[in-house]
Amino acid sequence: MKRVMFVCKKNSARSQMAEGFAKTIGKGKIEVISSGLEASQVRPEAIATMKDAGIDISHQTSKALSEFKSENFDVVISLCGCGVNLPPEWVTQEVFEDWQLDDPAEQPEIFPRVRDEIRERVTRLIESLQIASVG
Repeated sequence: MKRVMFVCKKNSARSQMAEGFAKTIGKGKIEVISSGLEASQVRPEAIATMKDAGIDISHQTSKALSEFKSENFDVVISLCGCGVNLPPEWVTQEVFEDWQLDDPAEQPEIFPRVRDEIRERVTRLIESLQIASVG
């Protein structure tokens, strides 16, 4: 089973939403966690917008990337363009992508749009990982 790490600046919104979608869509297919370059708190807007999509992330917590070891993950996804700030060992995993999504913390009205973009990308990611593991 592939192990996926979603990373963002503060692990407060985008990476938390990605973790929520991946745990739901990828249940039984992948293991997933999220973290930030620094830990903070999960934004209430992220919890609310995910609830609107039928996913409860209220139990998730913000974690710092430094709490994890890169060798424990096959896939690393940066959601905020922070890939350039990651330690080199994190960007040299089997799969590394930098999605560079808009920050809804700066514009709360875009939370639903960013959530939907994350859902589409997470769905495609899980499909590609399934194809890769079969092939």
